[in-house]
Amino acid sequence: MWVMSLSYVILGLLCAGPLHGYELKRAHDQRMPRAKPAAFGQVYASLGRLERDGMVTPSGHDRAGGPERTAFDITEQGRVALDAWLGEVEPPAPHVTSALLTKVTVALLVAGEQRGRAYLIAQRQAHASRLREYTQLKTADGIGFADLIAADYAIAHLDADLRWLQTTLDRVAQLHLEVTG
Repeated sequence: MWVMSLSYVILGLLCAGPLHGYELKRAHDQRMPRAKPAAFGQVYASLGRLERDGMVTPSGHDRAGGPERTAFDITEQGRVALDAWLGEVEPPAPHVTSALLTKVTVALLVAGEQRGRAYLIAQRQAHASRLREYTQLKTADGIGFADLIAADYAIAHLDADLRWLQTTLDRVAQLHLEVTG
């Protein structure tokens, strides 16, 4: 059984009606703002797996000024699978993993207090800058609903990272006081 979330996004997009791969890629990129754009190869590979597994079926062909394109429609089996996926609560991550956590930990272990603090401060500035960008985006005229909830999500994560970076800076300062005494 396939579990890639792109497959479920494709199934969700097909609920509105048949689409071909190019339209699915465009719809994904429009409806999943601020997410990594889907690659055409990923879309077509996912469609192949979905068709193989009986989740989608070809529903017509179009040649509109280019190569022939096959439109796909979601099957009843695809709707059942999508409904089941949407009914599952997404479990919190079982492990604490993040490129930021790893880099900060290694910076503090290897680079020493001064260089580690410098890295933490630079990272905090980068996060604060990105937070300002998303805050401005939220107040832009004509922002769509999908962009708005993506910005809310990003802001919440950036805010949590900023609080953690500040807590870590405070801990490094406290450790320095304890060591130098």
